[in-house]
Amino acid sequence: MPERKPHERPNWHAMTSDEALGNLESSLKGLSSSEAEARLTQYGPNELQQQKGRPWWQRLLEQFNNILILILIFAAAASLWLGEAFDAGAILGVVIIIALIGFFQEGKAEQALESIRQMLTPQAQVMRDGKRETVPAENLVPGDIVLIESGDRVPADLRLVEARRFRSEEASLTGESTPVDKDTAPVEAAADLADRSSMAYASTIVVQGNARGLVVETGINTQIGRISEMLRGVEQLKTPLLRQIDRAGRVLAIFILVTAALTGVIGALVHGQPLGDMFMAAVGLAVAAIPEGLPAIVTIGLALGVQAMARRNAIIRRLPAVETLGSISTIFSDKTGTLTRNEMTAQAIWLPQGELRIKGIGFAPEGSFHRIGNSEPAATALNLDENHALRHFLKVGVLCNDAELAEEDGRWQIHGDPTEGALVVAAAKVGLTTGKLRGDHDRKDAIPFESERKYMATLHEVDGEPLLLVKGAPDRLLEMCHRVREDGQDSELDVALWEERIHDLSARGLRVLALAEKPIHDVHELEDEHAEEGLVLLGLVGLLDPPRDEAIEAVKDCQTAGIRPVMITGDHAVTALAIARQLGFVHTERAISGREIEAMSDAELEAIILEVDVFARAAPEHKLRLVKAMQARGGICAMTGDGVNDGPALKRADVGVAMGIQGTEAAKEAAEMVLADDNFATIVGAIREGRKVYDNIRKTITFLLPTNGGQGLAIMLAVLAGTTLPVTPLQALWVNMVVAVTLGLALAFEDAEPDIMQRRPRDPDAALLDLFLLWRVVFVSLLLLAGVFGMFSWILYGQGGSIELARAGAVNMLVTGSAAYLINSRFLLNSTLSIPGIFGSRPVWIAIGLVMVLQLAWTYLPFMQLTFGSAALGLGHWTVILTGSMAIYLVVELEKRILRTRAHGRRSRAPHGHYPRLR
Repeated sequence: MPERKPHERPNWHAMTSDEALGNLESSLKGLSSSEAEARLTQYGPNELQQQKGRPWWQRLLEQFNNILILILIFAAAASLWLGEAFDAGAILGVVIIIALIGFFQEGKAEQALESIRQMLTPQAQVMRDGKRETVPAENLVPGDIVLIESGDRVPADLRLVEARRFRSEEASLTGESTPVDKDTAPVEAAADLADRSSMAYASTIVVQGNARGLVVETGINTQIGRISEMLRGVEQLKTPLLRQIDRAGRVLAIFILVTAALTGVIGALVHGQPLGDMFMAAVGLAVAAIPEGLPAIVTIGLALGVQAMARRNAIIRRLPAVETLGSISTIFSDKTGTLTRNEMTAQAIWLPQGELRIKGIGFAPEGSFHRIGNSEPAATALNLDENHALRHFLKVGVLCNDAELAEEDGRWQIHGDPTEGALVVAAAKVGLTTGKLRGDHDRKDAIPFESERKYMATLHEVDGEPLLLVKGAPDRLLEMCHRVREDGQDSELDVALWEERIHDLSARGLRVLALAEKPIHDVHELEDEHAEEGLVLLGLVGLLDPPRDEAIEAVKDCQTAGIRPVMITGDHAVTALAIARQLGFVHTERAISGREIEAMSDAELEAIILEVDVFARAAPEHKLRLVKAMQARGGICAMTGDGVNDGPALKRADVGVAMGIQGTEAAKEAAEMVLADDNFATIVGAIREGRKVYDNIRKTITFLLPTNGGQGLAIMLAVLAGTTLPVTPLQALWVNMVVAVTLGLALAFEDAEPDIMQRRPRDPDAALLDLFLLWRVVFVSLLLLAGVFGMFSWILYGQGGSIELARAGAVNMLVTGSAAYLINSRFLLNSTLSIPGIFGSRPVWIAIGLVMVLQLAWTYLPFMQLTFGSAALGLGHWTVILTGSMAIYLVVELEKRILRTRAHGRRSRAPHGHYPRLR
């Protein structure tokens, strides 16, 4: 086909669909795979120009936009003004090193998020080689035929060639929030963008109906590309946790500056020390107390968590979700495909003549039909030619259906809804092929399935007679049917009998669908009233979607972790309860239906929300009320969803979870997390990872602050006592840099503690540094202070060593004591006094080995001694240092044991099967 320049835009909206197809040399069967590949080379991928990230120099400069770093820069400038050029240069050198660490770590974090953006590439249903396929939206080319339905995001600019009750939300393009009705009729060439009803534009959302569209523009040639709009992706890196740390940094900076200033003033006025010396002491105190590397380490911890979740098929779209996951107390989960395998298989058919059983599980068209006699399947398979009622039932199931069965790479796959796919597979088991049936019975019109409607209807000509075929929820169809087809004759419908049959199928854990029909004449466009009365019931089909084995284990994990799993399904209550019991749900004595939810006031729903685990026959609008009710009781909720109508509930939930396979683009847009495998166990795995990330950040903060506190207190105590500083400002900078770069970062890679899923969910309003962690920071700071001052005093006064040797001992005592405390910090409260506790983390020991190599170089290399004013230590000194470090380790373990003993009766764990009382 001729190449078209980007600025050449034919008036697609003014053409007929045949003209548009001819212009692009395409047909309703779509392009061939080879032609699509050639056009992809010609036109390029269907993607918008990606927004450029921050240039490297901007990211580097932003590392200095931090009050703690600015204090150090001021300290360097003041040192230079006082003639301490060497100290000023060293301080600036360390500042640059810390900035570079943050620069590279933040770059790694942005790369992690960029990799997540790539995982969010939307999919599109297209016709290729005459068959329906799923391809990445970026592979669409002009001439492709795309199938779109309610909840989808339109993947390219489309000229509609078929449309059934089709409406789209074009606010992102036109600013109009009201959905727009669409059809296939051409409009005037001069029509405004908002009036081009024959077009569906890239990035708009389908809110009703379904359609087939011819791709006419892709990538930067689309309307949305033209106005430089783009899909919203993963959010920027700043999270509430990082903002909380920034606030804490400002408070800490003010406290450090005030303390340093007062200390310097007291030293000058009380002890008569020179102002210049006291100023440098204040600078040393500020430098020692500032945790320069903390923000960068927290950032990389979050990024590592996002990457780990992505590897487990949980794609985080908004980083605050990483923090919120650790607080989840309730998971509202859809059943089909999330708690179950989503391999829907027809297992039983109940016709007026009796029940039939179907053998075979999965999507492979292998199996047979057997009549039930004396509650047991007959040995021989049914002959379809001798059972016209079954043949007609299966034919209706295929025609009133949009799913297709295909064999790909040796595996049978369903393109479309798995529930519809089960009917296609059942028909294929007896030789009724989808392509032939649909080719012989063209669809004239359709009413697509909507959750509010609970049925789908199609119009065909069957055996020379126009028939309306309907498939849907059995209770809904019983309301719409007045007669039943038996042996070719219509008779009065016995509602009680069929309700009993529905209950029997549901009690086996089968999802039940009903099929019905009626002759319909002189109708070319279906309306709801055509389908909602006068139908003739054909029978029922029971579909099995077995629970996922991993979901059963995940439900157990939830209950142990104090997380309440709640199942929401459109199935019959009996079916839902049967599946819930197989999954191991605790409170399964009753199920609440959607109608019961509607009849309840908000207060009544809040009263029972903690007592019921199963909500059946529930519509998307009921999800929103359930989330509000649980939140009113103090719960932190995750809510799953896949449809466009799930959007409000996903947005209202604390963590909205969209399905990556079955989910619509509208649902993904509203969610904080997308499941790449639509698996409930992935949610629980993400919660575990979220708890681990937050736990490790707390450990990192609790580890770093005592190091700063210990040396800061040592300097302050020396000034207040009028004695020599045990650590110089330059030495304090060295310690901060070494500890932050090596030891501090190790905890970001720490595995989750064994009991992390045996704890109650974290209170989202709890302070990052609670009383326990503040106590730990102060306690360990005092221990390190004792070690530093003790070592300094012992060498200087006890052994008569030089000031350089004493300071070398103090610095090494501080670093080695911090390394010992790093092992304590692997578990905040649990004991590390075991082989796994001490040696179970490779990153910790790599960090300790690296820091000891650096310290040996600092202690014994002449140029390091000259730079930092240190001296070589002897073997006796190292013996005391190692003994003191071991003592710090054991004292912290003793403190942990005392705290565990005191908390034994009220430890924050939820026993198996018990949920924390909210309010």
